[in-house]
Amino acid sequence: MEITKERVLEALRNVDDPDLKKDIVTLGMVQDVEVNGKNVSFRVVLTTPACPMKDMIQRACVNAIVHFVDKDAKVTVKMDAQTTSHRVDDKMLLPHVKNVVAVASGKGGVGKSTVAANLAAGLAKMGAKVGLIDADIYGPSQTIMFNVQDEKPTMTTVGDEGKMVPVESYGVKLLSIGFFAGANQAIPWRGPMASRALIQLFSDAEWGELDYMVVDLPPGTGDIHLSFVQQIPVTGVVVVSTPQQVALADARKAVAMFKLDKINIPVLGIVENMAYFTPAELPKNKYFIFGKDGAKNLAEEIKVPLLGQIPIVQSICESGDAGRPAVLQDNTPQSVAFSEMVKNIVQQIAIANAAKQAEVKVEA
Repeated sequence: MEITKERVLEALRNVDDPDLKKDIVTLGMVQDVEVNGKNVSFRVVLTTPACPMKDMIQRACVNAIVHFVDKDAKVTVKMDAQTTSHRVDDKMLLPHVKNVVAVASGKGGVGKSTVAANLAAGLAKMGAKVGLIDADIYGPSQTIMFNVQDEKPTMTTVGDEGKMVPVESYGVKLLSIGFFAGANQAIPWRGPMASRALIQLFSDAEWGELDYMVVDLPPGTGDIHLSFVQQIPVTGVVVVSTPQQVALADARKAVAMFKLDKINIPVLGIVENMAYFTPAELPKNKYFIFGKDGAKNLAEEIKVPLLGQIPIVQSICESGDAGRPAVLQDNTPQSVAFSEMVKNIVQQIAIANAAKQAEVKVEA
């Protein structure tokens, strides 16, 4: 039987996007179908260049054509990407940024900035265009984690305005208050001043086109958080906690704040940091120093995804101090844990965007 475009598309309806739970034809992900005898080619446009299911979807497409159309077909699948976004107003702040992802914690000391740094570096490693704003005004640390503490943003002119050019490291565009304060200089700002300084990092910089902007928020639930969510369209928030009850109590409050009707930011999930300790000499042993599965149980209780469980490993601290995020290491337990976290966050962003787009269609 002759191979036709119609038969190709019908076969590809058997391939589902695992995150959006619909077939890739219905989702409009299949484009540029060409048939020449036994040769079949087409593009699959994924929801992000950082798609963790890229290879699996490609194999499923080839198998679908061979199984449902012609076992002798020669199939060429070009995997492309167009990051999803539910932002529709190109006049808003950051019109060329498709997704703003906040990383928050109820209390300090749980590794929030480490998670934010590895999320940004991990996204860039997977091929996405990424920016990172160090919004932890009183304790900026991203300049150290990306080994750019001795650098300064440059200036450029956009239209009639002067704009800062973010510093770039490991493929991540970065701005931080740390660039503008000395290493020994305290930042004794009241809430309104700190909030204005934060918004300037967004509005007074030339970010260009980004798939993801990661925002490392200060710990707690205060003025800066409220100013941020009121002025910046946020795709979703990642909450970081350790397994211990003291941290979980504050993480619960952070989740509750973002779910308030007046804020209503999707909580993408919880990252459990310092989940367990495994000594290098006993790689199969796990010691739950701060308690076992505390954040996992909280995620189940409040019905949000558990995005990752990051172990306590000395090299995570060392990599942060050395200015090279642990996710960039090759196949170590910590890099695997962070990479899995990044994949889960990417999936939840795609799901959140699909849900938002469905709401817009219903309202229309």
